[in-house]
Amino acid sequence: MAAGGLLLRLAGPAGDPRAARAGLLPVVAALLLAGLPLALLAIEAIATTSSATGIDQARVADAALNTIVTAIISTTIALTLGGGLALLVALTDMPGRRALGGLALLPMLIPSQIAALAWGRLFDPAGPVAGWLGLTSFGGHPLEGAAGVWLVMGLEHSPIGFLAVIGAATRIPAEPAEAARIAGAGPTLALAVAARPLIRPALAAAAALGLISAAGNFGVPALLGIPGAYPVMATLIYQQMSGFGPAGLGDVARLAALLGLGTLILLHLSGRAAGRAARVADSGRIIGRLPLRRGRRLLAVLVWVPMLAISLGPLLALIAASLVPAPGVPLTATTASLDGFRMMVDPRHGALGAMATSAVLASLAAMASVLIAVPIGLFAARGGRAARLGAGAFDLALAMPGTVFAIAVILMLLPPLPGLGVSLYGTPFILLAAYLGRFPALVLAPVMAAAGRLDPAPEQAARLAGAGVARRILAGTWPALAGPAAGGALLVLLTAFNELTLSALLWSRGAETIGVAIYARQAEGDTAAAAALALASLVASLALALTGLRLLARLPGLNAAFGDQR
Repeated sequence: MAAGGLLLRLAGPAGDPRAARAGLLPVVAALLLAGLPLALLAIEAIATTSSATGIDQARVADAALNTIVTAIISTTIALTLGGGLALLVALTDMPGRRALGGLALLPMLIPSQIAALAWGRLFDPAGPVAGWLGLTSFGGHPLEGAAGVWLVMGLEHSPIGFLAVIGAATRIPAEPAEAARIAGAGPTLALAVAARPLIRPALAAAAALGLISAAGNFGVPALLGIPGAYPVMATLIYQQMSGFGPAGLGDVARLAALLGLGTLILLHLSGRAAGRAARVADSGRIIGRLPLRRGRRLLAVLVWVPMLAISLGPLLALIAASLVPAPGVPLTATTASLDGFRMMVDPRHGALGAMATSAVLASLAAMASVLIAVPIGLFAARGGRAARLGAGAFDLALAMPGTVFAIAVILMLLPPLPGLGVSLYGTPFILLAAYLGRFPALVLAPVMAAAGRLDPAPEQAARLAGAGVARRILAGTWPALAGPAAGGALLVLLTAFNELTLSALLWSRGAETIGVAIYARQAEGDTAAAAALALASLVASLALALTGLRLLARLPGLNAAFGDQR
């Protein structure tokens, strides 16, 4: 009762007891869905003193070292490619800059397991690309192993570097560059002098985010690392859990806690780097673009050709793989077949059921995330301390690698539920619970940003008129929050529809997700069906994104959430 009373006093803004009561339920939901699993994981990791599965410590050390090396190298690739493109787009007059910026963000739309599958098909040892590059003499698949994981993960995470650097490069002040020119510096050196105070902290923040993303990435090391005997922590946790089941939960809890601890350290470093970036003052005048003169067209060709190859090559290889009966078979009029797509729509193969399961779970997660996150975001933006605690729990759950949070959810929901005597483990409900613990943060961020800029007058007028909390929110604040909340819901829908990291450990027989279906078919050697299903998933995601964006354009409040940038 004491804890409940404390939460009741802290859930909503001070001085508004009815709002506090209304905010209590979503705050409790946040603590139960996001905070409790992570707390149980920490307790289990500390309490486990002996190994139940006899896991080899040398194998753990090998996976930990591989995780660190993979994170560093892939992040270096991501920052070099993404940051370099951002500097070209923001600071030069190279032709086609806007389209190049869109192309640089394309990897964000492709789930990691589909990207790994597409790159794997592009560099198939029996295919033309591996032959042209002379990679067939090495034996085996050239991308299955450490180098393939580093390369594909680096390309997949390149939008992190692009977004971080272009945000800083578009607000470089003109005065330092002008002072450097007066002192005798050339245009390029003057630009470098002016850009460095903004670009360095942006790169540092992007590096920390890239390291976090790499440490938690499961799709790429699962499809390219496991076949190449290159384990990282995320795949080691998956293999231990798949091999020993709940009997090995104590061991995998310790592995997950180790990975989660590393993530917390990186989050701390990311926050410090972001803080340094924010302290750099904006100037009234922004530096002009660097004129490339005669070299602008040549540079455009040198940049566009490899970017098109990187962006379109894997997708074309994926299409070709879906139309041939086996890897290495050349695509000709004779060999072309739609068997992969026929198997995809055959109910006996379960692919349509997997798409339906993913669609239902993602839709439920998106709707429930809005219901939970809107009141928490609103009250947190107004200073409700418990609401801020709930928001922090969701943020932490989202920042944790998916395998870490999946193990935490198993620890919470493996025992029978109190009062019901049934366990959710082995049912689709445990996956839905994991989605509801991890994805509401995608709605919270834009809702909190919009709520912080709301005009309180309409809601105060409704309060003076005697309206209840729900009516005040619906009439006074919901119209301004609808757009940001819908945008966050679209992110939840797209993320949950294609995710593999959680469902690889939490899927149940008869209710596999589309990510699990693609991974399973690729692991079984049914490449055509895996490629066909991956293409169908991409088309469905693209259709969802385009439809959602068109609907979002009709809703108010997006500028309030994301600033007034155009």
